[in-house]
Amino acid sequence: MPANLIQFRHATLSIEDGVAEFTHQRPAARNALSLELRADYADLVDTVERERDIRALILTGIGGSFCAGGDLKSMVEARERPETGSPEAIRRRVLEAHGWMQRLRNLEVPVIAAVDGPAAGAGFSLALAADFVLASSRAFFCMSFVKVGLVPDLGAAWLLPRAVGMAAAKELALTARKLGVEEAKALGIVHAIHSPETLALEARSFARRFVTSPREAMGLAKRLLNQSFETPYAPLAELECAAQALASSVPYHAEAIAAFLEGKPARYDWDRQQRE
Repeated sequence: MPANLIQFRHATLSIEDGVAEFTHQRPAARNALSLELRADYADLVDTVERERDIRALILTGIGGSFCAGGDLKSMVEARERPETGSPEAIRRRVLEAHGWMQRLRNLEVPVIAAVDGPAAGAGFSLALAADFVLASSRAFFCMSFVKVGLVPDLGAAWLLPRAVGMAAAKELALTARKLGVEEAKALGIVHAIHSPETLALEARSFARRFVTSPREAMGLAKRLLNQSFETPYAPLAELECAAQALASSVPYHAEAIAAFLEGKPARYDWDRQQRE
């Protein structure tokens, strides 16, 4: 059993031995992104930022679905009320989601999306926000927004072209076709494919390999890479210099250098952990 299990509104968060696992808990709705689940994501980010022992985060869903996109039923209900259905209220609601979405992308720890079944609409956006996507053989992705007369949101218009290139991003967004798991892997979206039965175990095994990683250095490296497409070389070099100065001042670095000089194996060694 997890050492720590937190029950949110439409999700749970388990934390065990440095690995956090956030699970969408709306199987009857194919884990659609309800207003409550959005609030859960905000709480998730707060928790991972606060709990310094966490070294990796898994995003997943139960019932054979990752996330089927926005909750259309709750959208209709919200739009029937003047206080939540006006264009300005919708704009504020989407903007609020971008607050936790950007923080999710910039978490100091690797984020792993374990995708089983559909990752559609906003669910596709969530998968794109992860650092690694592990998918089941029955997973599929769909930028489904235009099917209901909406534009890609939750960062999709920014994330998708960077993941697959502009031409492929336009094709996926404007056709809203299903993207099978093999094609998603060929496009670079999916890191690895597993059977539905083993996906959860494989995701946890993958996440545990980060447990000995340096959280500060990992976070700084992620932030640099996340800004690399928008930042000219010179200012990015300045950010790199500041990040390196900070990383070198953390005890982890001194301990790693001391171990190397003493001929001891590195605490964090991806290749060795893969062999083991």
